[in-house]
Amino acid sequence: MSGTEEAIAFTCGAATLVGVLHRAAGPARRGLVVVVGGPQYRIGSHRQFVLLGRALAADGIAVLRFDARGMGDSGGAHPGFERLDEDIRAAVDAFAVAEPALERIALWGLCDAASAICCYAPGDARISGAVLLNPWARTEASYAQARLRHYYRSKLADAGFWKRLLAARIDFSDAAASLWRTLRSRFARSGTAAAPLPERMARGIGAFAGPVLLIMSGNDLTAREFEDVAAASPRWQALFAAPRFARHDLPESDHTFSQRRWADAVAHRTSDWMRAL
Repeated sequence: MSGTEEAIAFTCGAATLVGVLHRAAGPARRGLVVVVGGPQYRIGSHRQFVLLGRALAADGIAVLRFDARGMGDSGGAHPGFERLDEDIRAAVDAFAVAEPALERIALWGLCDAASAICCYAPGDARISGAVLLNPWARTEASYAQARLRHYYRSKLADAGFWKRLLAARIDFSDAAASLWRTLRSRFARSGTAAAPLPERMARGIGAFAGPVLLIMSGNDLTAREFEDVAAASPRWQALFAAPRFARHDLPESDHTFSQRRWADAVAHRTSDWMRAL
């Protein structure tokens, strides 16, 4: 039996943030906060976040999905996904007040919201678990490597590509220039002193003690890029081998789980995992 949905407003610094609270039919002991990166707001692509909230509420799990500062109906300036800590904390505060029976709170995020969760989770003792979907772990070099491995390799094996190239329907000079830029980025050295994003994510989620569910799409360059980065990182490999990490793959899905069957599969897997927290 499903519960109710209601608008909720709360403050984050000087800004007012707006969200939607999905209440279960009775007092919920488990709750999920949907973190949204950018540029996107609390509905989600193809209304995925709405469908997720309703599905989990029907299973007795309360859900809060909200707009970060500067996005959707929320005020202020968007700080970027790497600076969402204040927004997430304000949302968890409001969620705990609105649902006082909660015993477990998990964070759920797609793409760069998953990256933000990796960095936030260890700093909030109220967070019991994290769901990461197609995490954004991009650096200039990792993106170039992913394109070389997963995009250009498939193009070279595509007979249709060669037919279009020979028929002059593809600008060879543009294609060659694009490949050269990709190669240059792949082997360029970073001049920045800060640790790369994938390393910061690994350190963050490594310091988090709770269980983690990783959901990956099969037809998504962002997911492949994350896999490539993680495969080259002993820290990420150690995390994947830990009992608290679980992984669920949707081989046919795209980045935003655009078909209803993929969105439903994500919701069902999330619900099962939440109820086992």
